[in-house]
Amino acid sequence: MRYNLLGRTGLYVSELCLGAMTFGGKGFWEVVGKLGAKEVETLIGTSFDGGVNFVDTADVYSEGESEKLVGGALKALGRPRDQVVVATKVRGRVGPGVNQVGLSRGHILDAIDASLRRLGLDHVDLYQIHGFDPSTPIEETVRALDDVVRSGKARYVGFSNISAWLAMKAIGYADAHDLARFQSAQVYYSIAGRDIEREIAPMAQSEGVAILPWSPLAGGLLSGKFDPEAKSGPEGARRSSFDFPPVDRARLPRVLAALRKVAEATGVSVARVALAWHLTRPFVTSVIIGAKSRDQLVDNLAATEVRLSPEHVKLLDEASALPPEYPGWMFEFQNREPRGVQAK
Repeated sequence: MRYNLLGRTGLYVSELCLGAMTFGGKGFWEVVGKLGAKEVETLIGTSFDGGVNFVDTADVYSEGESEKLVGGALKALGRPRDQVVVATKVRGRVGPGVNQVGLSRGHILDAIDASLRRLGLDHVDLYQIHGFDPSTPIEETVRALDDVVRSGKARYVGFSNISAWLAMKAIGYADAHDLARFQSAQVYYSIAGRDIEREIAPMAQSEGVAILPWSPLAGGLLSGKFDPEAKSGPEGARRSSFDFPPVDRARLPRVLAALRKVAEATGVSVARVALAWHLTRPFVTSVIIGAKSRDQLVDNLAATEVRLSPEHVKLLDEASALPPEYPGWMFEFQNREPRGVQAK
């Protein structure tokens, strides 16, 4: 296991992070996973044994049950608090009230206290907004997050599921007013969905923001168990009942064929190759993996031991390349001749 700095901080996080979306199984989240306390303790303990020091959850996962299970497991395992990086998120609806959702100052300050109670902690290491709130000015959100940091209830802040322009606006505002700035971007990224490479990843590299990919196996589509031509997946698979995140099905067979070719050549699972591909990306800091069983988790953790050859990386890159999109193709066209070379 390798460790990378989280954004422009001095905090090191493991290159794999354990996601807690499968913990609990209350309400809507039952289709994602419904692991109980004993299973959660086993998964978190196995992750720690494998070198993971980073756990990510959210207040909406299983209606708060995920946070409770993470907190219970941390207490049971007895790992020193300063050896564990705990992250959670705020934005989703947590109650019936009109203000029990969003990114207003009121909801953020209420939500961090509620998350800490469920986790049984006095602070989280990373507090992330969980999406876009069109009702709240981003400036209000940034100032509220700064207050959370200054109060000692969170060490750093990050974002998830917002556009590059809005994240940049927030970072610019934070920098101009000496407020806590976003240090991380938790975003959907997989070899079957490379959209962040257009705007979010370049922005993150420019601003020193850590990229934390979620759903690196595209909701299980890259697990090696799926037939790209089939309309549904294997029985019991999440994709069979919850077809998310969206994937370009026309490109999927080409991506899976490349993954299988590399898996056969290296003697490891398709899922392990898909995760190892993430670790070749220069902008990726920590890949968030989710698991429903210890065996699945152990296989995913072993991705850190896979060393893909340049030829294999090239094969995977070409099979999964994004189609040209404006203004990207214009940038490439205009800069096809390097500066400093005299035109003839």
